[in-house]
Amino acid sequence: MPEYEIFRVLWWALLGVLLIGIAVMDGFDMGTAILLPVIGRTDLQRRIIINTIGPVWEGNQVWLILGGGAIFAAFPPLYAVAFSGFYLAMLLLLCSLILRPVGFKFRSKLAGTRWRNTWDGALFVGGLVPALVFGVAFGNVLQGVPFRFDDTLRMTYTGSFLGLFSPFALLCGLVSVAMMVLHGAAWLACKTEGELRSRARAAGTIAGVVLVVLFILAGVWATRLDGYVIQHFAGVEAPSNPLNKQVVSQAGALMANYASEPLTFAAPLVGLLAAAAAILLLRGGRHPRLALVGSGLSIAGVIATAGFALFPFLLPSSLDPNSSLTLWDASSSLNTLIFMTVATVLLLPLVMIYTAWVYYVLRGPVTEEQITRDSHTAY
Repeated sequence: MPEYEIFRVLWWALLGVLLIGIAVMDGFDMGTAILLPVIGRTDLQRRIIINTIGPVWEGNQVWLILGGGAIFAAFPPLYAVAFSGFYLAMLLLLCSLILRPVGFKFRSKLAGTRWRNTWDGALFVGGLVPALVFGVAFGNVLQGVPFRFDDTLRMTYTGSFLGLFSPFALLCGLVSVAMMVLHGAAWLACKTEGELRSRARAAGTIAGVVLVVLFILAGVWATRLDGYVIQHFAGVEAPSNPLNKQVVSQAGALMANYASEPLTFAAPLVGLLAAAAAILLLRGGRHPRLALVGSGLSIAGVIATAGFALFPFLLPSSLDPNSSLTLWDASSSLNTLIFMTVATVLLLPLVMIYTAWVYYVLRGPVTEEQITRDSHTAY
């Protein structure tokens, strides 16, 4: 493979890894927040739930920053179109994410039931909305987004905020929510004891079944969606220019990569089998850590399924297919990709080592005794 092609494919894969990292690391935070008012029946139980993620949620959001930075540096046109076209959705996402830090900090400052229930609701919204928005965004990408470039590469977006919530996009959003709830339930099964662990296992079992059903339904629906096919382009070594190609929309093309490369079926199979394994492990109750691994693998499988279906597209255009962004014509220069690769090789292992050390230090369940003893310092 030519050098430029190698680095373009490499950063397409790294972008997928970062998206999976965001969903896995920040996913159980969201799932735990969604489950907070569901399985936390008393104030003490809710404090236990909050304190399972309180010390780690900020570090987990590093993956969100890394993902955004990677899109900005490796695929600038993708960053420009996504963050401009999805502006209101991004604003909704950021507002919901802001609820998390203030919810953690303010929730236990006062003892009043109304005060604490209000911030519990804020934490719930801060978990549910991002999970839903991320899934809806994937659904829109799979269908194509209404944008186009003119001859000077100025972008025009013709969609609306409400238009993002099409039936298929909402289905993808529900898949994302079920996925996060399963992951959060597996996390709580690892980090709680007694009654809370039992409720978490039950909630995770239900979420896992819903995930499997919705994921299969979304896959069947996707086979009926129009996909995009490149008929002619300048070449994998050509300088990036989204208009140097011809793209057409074809029925069933979204599944073309699965027809031509049978190995890609490993992604949906991992998603389904890992979710099924997490369900069985949660029902058995003996290996919650393996259930957490299973839910994480199911997230990886679901996201990889969408990535393989789209390849080589990053963001198809439903308005003007020729304006669609692919990894061949939306990447940064070769020198930029090489520099980013070197930086990633040096810095990403440090992030992962530090993260592993933090989780090692904070291992073990959060108990009622800990919260009662450290009532003034715990969340």
